[in-house]
Amino acid sequence: MSSMIEVRGLVKKFGRTVALDGVDLAVRTGTVIGVLGPNGAGKTTMVRILATLLRPDAGSATVAGFDVVADPVPVRGLIGLTGQYASVDGDLTGTENLLLIGRLSGLSSSVARRRATELLERFGIGEIASRAAGTYSGGQRRRLDLAASLIGEPRVLCLDEPTTGLDPYVRWELWKVVRGLVADGVTAVLTTQYLEEADRLADRITVLDQGQVVAEGTADELKRRVGGQTVQVRPSVPSDRGAVARTMEKVAGTAPSADPATGMLSASLNDPVLLSTLVRRLDQAGLTVDELALRLPSLDEVFLALTGSRAERQLPEGSKV
Repeated sequence: MSSMIEVRGLVKKFGRTVALDGVDLAVRTGTVIGVLGPNGAGKTTMVRILATLLRPDAGSATVAGFDVVADPVPVRGLIGLTGQYASVDGDLTGTENLLLIGRLSGLSSSVARRRATELLERFGIGEIASRAAGTYSGGQRRRLDLAASLIGEPRVLCLDEPTTGLDPYVRWELWKVVRGLVADGVTAVLTTQYLEEADRLADRITVLDQGQVVAEGTADELKRRVGGQTVQVRPSVPSDRGAVARTMEKVAGTAPSADPATGMLSASLNDPVLLSTLVRRLDQAGLTVDELALRLPSLDEVFLALTGSRAERQLPEGSKV
C-alpha cells in the first residue's frame, strides 16, 4: 500500500522553542495514524505544516506526492482540517457555513449546495441547518465543523484533537463517522489527548515527545514494547482477599496492588504461562474468584512509560506547539 503522507527530518522552531526536531513519518493511504504526545510535543505544529499553514525550517513533507512548501495549492485541495475548537461562524446558519466554505474551496454553487445538504444529513444536523450555528450545542458545532472540513471531499483528513470537550456519546458518534470515511479510502491524521480514542481508531500510532518521535507501531506493538502483562483477580469472598493476594505474590514474585473500590487485585506477570499456575494454586487453596484476566498494558500506561516525567515539563506560558 502506498504512502499518502511522507515526512522526513521535519524541523520547526519558535524562537528558542524547538517544536519539531527531525520528525519522520509515513502514513499509508486509507489508514488512520494516531499522533500522541504531552502538551508541547509538536503534534499541532506538524498538523499545521501538513495543512500548509506553517512552513518548516528544515526537512520535507509531501501529501499524495505534492510538497507542502513547493506545491501548497494542490495540497490544500487534498486536505480537510478540523482543529481543537469549532471554527464555524456562529452568526451564519449551518447551511450558510457549509456553502461559504464550499465556494471558498472552489466548488460551484450547485455542487456546494448539494454537498452541504448531504453532509448536514449525514452528521444528523439537517433539522437544525437553518438555525444560526451560535445556537448549536457543543456536539452539534463539532459535527458542523467536521462536515465543513469534508465539503471539498478531501483525500486526507487532519483531526487535531477533534473530540476535545465532547461527552462520551458524541465522541463515539464522531468515531463512527471517521471509521466510515476511512472505509471509503480517506487517510486520517489524528492527534488526541484521549488515549482510548487512538486505541479505537488508529491503525498505527506515533508518539512524539519534545519534538521527536520516541516510539511508533500498532497499539498492540507499543503495549508489548513496554513489556509485561497484568493479571487481575477479584475474589468472590471479600474476606479471602488477603489469601488471594498472598497466592498471587508467590506466583508473580511481587505483591499485587489492590483497588478498594472494586476489590480487584493486580500484579505484573511477565510469563503468561504462570497464569495456569495461579489458577491451579487458587483452586488448591479453595479460593474462588469472580474475575480473572490477563491483559496487556493500557495505552495510558504505554504513554506514561514512553514519555515519563518529561510529560510534566511545561512550555513558556501561552506557548502551544
